[in-house]
Amino acid sequence: MLSFHGGHILYDIGQLYVLVLILRAVMSWFPYRHDSPLNGVRKVLFAVTEPVLAPFRRIIPPVGMLDLSFLVAFIVVELIVQNVLSRVPF
Repeated sequence: MLSFHGGHILYDIGQLYVLVLILRAVMSWFPYRHDSPLNGVRKVLFAVTEPVLAPFRRIIPPVGMLDLSFLVAFIVVELIVQNVLSRVPF
């Protein structure tokens, strides 16, 4: 996971997106405050990841406080990056 290959721009972008998903997950573990200096970072992470996560969330309901849709989305994105984008010749 997260090994960048120079020259495979789509693969590198996919790996970067996986990293953004991980950052969003980590930030979701901490309480959110409107006056936090990381508020801008949080907004960007959510804006970039929500279009991918929202369809999974509509299909997979949360189990208690655990959002399984995130885990499924993460696995799907990682599989696409590793099995599709890593084979693209440019």
